Amino acid sequence: MNNILISGAASGIGAATARLFHTRGWRVGLLDVDEKALSALAAELGGAWHAPLDVVDAAAVKAALAYFCTQSGGQLRLLFNGAGILRTGAFADIELEQHARLVEINVLGVLNLCHAAFAYLKTTPEAQVINMGSASGLYGVPQLASYSASKFAVRGLTEALELEWREHGIRVGDLMPPFVDTPMVRSQAQRPPVMRRLGVRLEAEQIAEAAWKQAHASTVHRPVGLQFGLLFTFGQITPGWINRLLMGWLSRP
Repeated sequence: MNNILISGAASGIGAATARLFHTRGWRVGLLDVDEKALSALAAELGGAWHAPLDVVDAAAVKAALAYFCTQSGGQLRLLFNGAGILRTGAFADIELEQHARLVEINVLGVLNLCHAAFAYLKTTPEAQVINMGSASGLYGVPQLASYSASKFAVRGLTEALELEWREHGIRVGDLMPPFVDTPMVRSQAQRPPVMRRLGVRLEAEQIAEAAWKQAHASTVHRPVGLQFGLLFTFGQITPGWINRLLMGWLSRP
């Protein structure tokens, strides 16, 4: 049986992905800091394996990976790095500690999980990592500065590991959606101009479907949604200064 281990699994995109893969016959492992929501989802999925986890804690990440993968013969078909947080607003108005915590979870968390998972991925046929990227990893987004920076880092790690881990038969890719209607997005007190102009058009279930497609493909970056798909394609063929002008226009007050 194929297995998938999902961080940030208790709600939003992570929970939608867990439900979809479980429905389609995969063994699902759930990781999240929200123990109550995590336990409720595990019960909904017939007692799915789950463990409370702060992805910044490298030792705890290593232990969780070992426990889950041992129950699958030491193998891991798919690691889904879905854990992340968002903080919107003017960069200078957000406390430095909040910026640092965001980068820790969104970047160090992915590093910890990928590093701990490698030993299991390399022994598994068709093994894969899917990182939760973002449209904000295409060009820096005002009032999403540290979040955007974190997704640039995820994009760079994805591209590097996609090349580095080929020799081990491990595929690495990311999903790049624009704004998704999740509790994380809904919790933001203020919406940046770019969010108001582009809108929040995607549902978590659509990202889960994209993850399913990615699990059966070798694409490195998978933009999600027609709107951002066009912007992503446009951004690959146009000079950087045009992308900057476009972002400036979308982000105007």
